[in-house]
Amino acid sequence: MNAEVRARYEKGIEFARAAGKVALAYFNRGVAVEVKSDESPVTIADREAEMCLRSAITAAFPGDGFLGEEFGDTPGTTGYRWIMDPIDGTRSFVRGIPLWGTMVGLEHRGELVAGMIDCACQGSTWHAMRGGGAWRDGTRISVSSVTEMARANLFYSGLNWFVKSGRERQFLELVRRTERQRGYGDWYGFMLAAQGAGEAMIEYGVHAWDVAAVVPIIEEAGGKFTSWDGGLDIFRPDVVASNGHLHAEILAVLNS
Repeated sequence: MNAEVRARYEKGIEFARAAGKVALAYFNRGVAVEVKSDESPVTIADREAEMCLRSAITAAFPGDGFLGEEFGDTPGTTGYRWIMDPIDGTRSFVRGIPLWGTMVGLEHRGELVAGMIDCACQGSTWHAMRGGGAWRDGTRISVSSVTEMARANLFYSGLNWFVKSGRERQFLELVRRTERQRGYGDWYGFMLAAQGAGEAMIEYGVHAWDVAAVVPIIEEAGGKFTSWDGGLDIFRPDVVASNGHLHAEILAVLNS
């Protein structure tokens, strides 16, 4: 395993946990909510958590670049870029729902090589490095072995996103084909799929910082992650993460 990647991976887990604690200090404290130009919410917790990440990473790995939800793109010189969402699930955060997480993806020359997601509310961290497996804290995780759609748990964020994408009919077809559906949005649905609690998470309306940490974890857990067209582009708004066995059928339905 690449020593430079491993050093960043191990530190990245520490940094994600520290930033999660920064955000947690504001949780359920009635923080003021601002609305950004894209109509998404932001709070002081989002900004301070991202600054915690940037400061810690810069001190440990000067020259690395950043792409963050709150403070944008900062080019680096080392070939490494940290792609971060300090609070994935800000809407949950501001409503007191304990399903938000701090997401940190590590990219090296365009390849996503590691991912860390800390849920400070649960006291757990999901993480993976290429070639090192996927983990929840100290326990290795893997996707499920379910091969039949009729036995599948399907996760998603909200039906409104399928309406916005023009795929509500296709989504309802997936509902008909699967055993159970649950709206565990944001990072949480992806991690449930990674640890085998369900077979797929389908999302629309995401950004690079919403999925950069997810991709290595899903793939190291033995699953598959693509856009709805079957390729992989973290800058597309449409994504599917699955246990791999059902991926082709899900894509076929989405594109029918």
